[in-house]
Amino acid sequence: MAAQKHTRTSYPQGKQSLYQQMLELPKSYSVIALSKVNKVRATQLMMIRKKFHKDIVIKVIKNRVTQRAFEKIADVKGIQELSSQLEGQCALMFTNISPFKLNLIFEQNKVFLAAKGGDITKTEITIPAGDTGITPGPVLSEFKEANVPTKIDQGTIWVSKDTIVARPDDVISTKLASLLSKMNIKPIEAGIVVNYALADNLIFTEKDLRINLDELKNDLSRSYNESIALAVESSYFTKESMGHLLSKASRHAQSLAIESNYLTKETAGQIISLSVLRANNVASQLKNKGYSPT
Repeated sequence: MAAQKHTRTSYPQGKQSLYQQMLELPKSYSVIALSKVNKVRATQLMMIRKKFHKDIVIKVIKNRVTQRAFEKIADVKGIQELSSQLEGQCALMFTNISPFKLNLIFEQNKVFLAAKGGDITKTEITIPAGDTGITPGPVLSEFKEANVPTKIDQGTIWVSKDTIVARPDDVISTKLASLLSKMNIKPIEAGIVVNYALADNLIFTEKDLRINLDELKNDLSRSYNESIALAVESSYFTKESMGHLLSKASRHAQSLAIESNYLTKETAGQIISLSVLRANNVASQLKNKGYSPT
């Protein structure tokens, strides 16, 4: 009996289109960024796509299809290393924005979402004291279970005092998530993070791309001040140090003129004051020794 021939089934149209895009996009942009989006909600990606559609191409990819496309690309340094990072649900971003700025853009566009059961908190969650506007009913048991003290006043539930209901790294229960939703408290900070990037023939990891702007500003300010101080101390003339050097020279010149009793319009007042002070000091010493002016 003749052996059956096995023919390879062609990719569906969607996968073929993605494969073609993954061949072309890496060559069209200077930066390729990878984000693991397992815990990123679709609304977040939609918001980023809409806001930055002119500057960032975002593709939620099929890992294997993308890896096969990247295997065909030989002239983009580091792309095979990036390909090896494709695990789980991933999004690739193609842009000409530096990966550092890209990460800052995402950091500044984080949103707060309602909690779901199983979410892990990053910050402390507090239910504030005051009128909840919620009518008494079964929800009272949710407050009780969360150890939130309440009272009924004028037909609504009031929280008696600010109450911490979750701390960093706590897992939010379904019941607590329901209560927070009723209180319109959105405690889950959500955003996209660049986990891996290629730019200027360099590979950047998530750790490399984390920038504390306040810390960076302080470091730059301190470095600037220290460099100016060094330039002034060593009499090194630059546009930035010139004013400081001239001020320093002026102070030194005036100090030398005063010390040597060199009279000028600028030094006359101080020399006379210093001379009077010295004369008074001499007179005081003479008086102590019994001499007095005749």
